Amino acid sequence: MLPETTPEGDGTTAPPLTRDKRAPERVDLRADLRSALPDASAAVLVTAAVFAFLYARMESGDSATVAVMPFMDDAGTYWMYLLSQAFGWSGLLWAWGTVVLGLLLSGPRPARLPVSRQVLERWHRTTSLTTMALMFAHALMFAAELVRYEAEATWLDRLWTGFADTFVPGWYDSGTGRIAIPLGQGALYLAVPLGLLFYVRHRIGAGTWRRLHRFVVVVYVLSVWHTLLYGTNVWYGEWPRTVLWLLQLPVAALLLARLLRPARRAERLGAPTRREGVSVPGWVTRAAGRVAAGAVVVGLVVVVVSGHDGGRERPAEPPATGPHEPE
Repeated sequence: MLPETTPEGDGTTAPPLTRDKRAPERVDLRADLRSALPDASAAVLVTAAVFAFLYARMESGDSATVAVMPFMDDAGTYWMYLLSQAFGWSGLLWAWGTVVLGLLLSGPRPARLPVSRQVLERWHRTTSLTTMALMFAHALMFAAELVRYEAEATWLDRLWTGFADTFVPGWYDSGTGRIAIPLGQGALYLAVPLGLLFYVRHRIGAGTWRRLHRFVVVVYVLSVWHTLLYGTNVWYGEWPRTVLWLLQLPVAALLLARLLRPARRAERLGAPTRREGVSVPGWVTRAAGRVAAGAVVVGLVVVVVSGHDGGRERPAEPPATGPHEPE
């Protein structure tokens, strides 16, 4: 979620070509946390708007969540679940934005940028921090809803059930959550260390940080996969699910462009015999990555055009039980 390194430096803006040999200013986490306040405030407003929209849809009976789980027909009762969904959607939106910014910074230089590169890098860092907070809030509200759901158990049992089902991999054993919950947990548990490692890259080394930072794409893929499997608002093969698939096209296209024309010269493909130190296995791996990214772009186009996006058919009659209910 944090910026890839530039050809000239270790992730910070390259110093100007002057005689000033002072080291570039080190980015501080506390400063970025202060800079993230406007971004986080905007995220709270977006979350509130999404919550209001989901609440109104549930109250009106038009909510896909109610169609999937008919017992959730009272928004006032299940407001914590709706708030968890709202945090999840705003978190996915912010994750989308920070990944797009990262790919813009590490890929081909756009001819014109509306703001300076330094501003884009700062936005990339602050949106990354906001994304982590939204992901945690999403998980926390899901746990709170599970605690409320286990009303007949003791408080200690309820707290343990909410914590374990939400944060312990493999503990949640009901419905589609058997797969979807671990995917979301994997995204959360990878996002936090990968994001914060940026602030200690001078200790672990820029090269190590760059290699680890590439796994941010995995975090985003896990988040989208978790949503497609478990998001009741995109459960059916209708327009919300189509929009979610469409949003992945620019990410995949930017990733392909970043692989084909990386900003760092050392990451360009070239030929394995033209440059010293370029091994054939390494060249094959990079070439395979470019082919895979191209296949993803083609696959996304096929999914959107064909309409075969994995969505379920909305049943004529509501199901007796929902996929989120204990069996």
